[in-house]
Amino acid sequence: MEDKLLEKNENYKKIEEVIKYIDENFKDQPSIDTIAKYIGMSKYHLIRVFKEYVGVTPIQFLQSVTLNYAKEHLKESKSILDSALDIGLSSSSRLHDLFVNIIGVTPKEYKSLGENVEITYGFGNTPFGNALVAITKRGICYLGFYDEASKESVYTRFKEVWAKANLKEDNKKADEVLNSIFIEKDKKFNLYVKGTNFQINVWKALINIPDGSIATYSDVAKYLNKPKSVRAVASAIGSNPIGFLIPCHRVLGKSGAMTGYRWGIERKKILVAYEALKNKNES
Repeated sequence: MEDKLLEKNENYKKIEEVIKYIDENFKDQPSIDTIAKYIGMSKYHLIRVFKEYVGVTPIQFLQSVTLNYAKEHLKESKSILDSALDIGLSSSSRLHDLFVNIIGVTPKEYKSLGENVEITYGFGNTPFGNALVAITKRGICYLGFYDEASKESVYTRFKEVWAKANLKEDNKKADEVLNSIFIEKDKKFNLYVKGTNFQINVWKALINIPDGSIATYSDVAKYLNKPKSVRAVASAIGSNPIGFLIPCHRVLGKSGAMTGYRWGIERKKILVAYEALKNKNES
């Protein structure tokens, strides 16, 4: 299983290279041959790697991360979102909550910055790059993606969230947790989060956005009955401590612009495209 994660992690790095290249050369509409040459792979190997990863060809994938695609995808998602969000946070029909449950820290733990909370953390591979994951007896309390250049800053942010907790590094345990999140199926996860009531309500709203759909910041604000609090919602989304499982990557600007992802815009584009295409192929 660890080898599978490592292989997917390497494939992600190639995809990330392609996304960066397309962003920089989009007006030239580079061909598959040009892209393959740029990243040092044969055209056929590149196509195979992409198909194994997302189930579509590189050109289909690249089309899916354009701004126009995001705008259209927002339209497609709107009716799904209206239905899903109208269900309500307390409903048993919640989609994402079939395998994600958010537990907030107590007021005392919030004030004490996690004092006496035992946390095991570690670094490992995922299909979307390297990640730091941390767990407590009550659930996963942090998941942050990083590249080699940002590893230290992600670790620093993690320590800031849980400033007085008792930390223990265990990379083997981290690999097991990441494997259960990204490779195994049908597992339920408790997420143990530290935030204000408003932040936690925003994060709970995010888990109601169905896999393969996207929303805008104003959609989330409207759902929380705070239509004028778009900036506050955006701030809460930006401070999300658990990437992927709390899917902040599914929230875009009104224009469809993919901005404001703390773990990298390229990664956000890949996550959105991956989920949308996977969802389409499975339907």
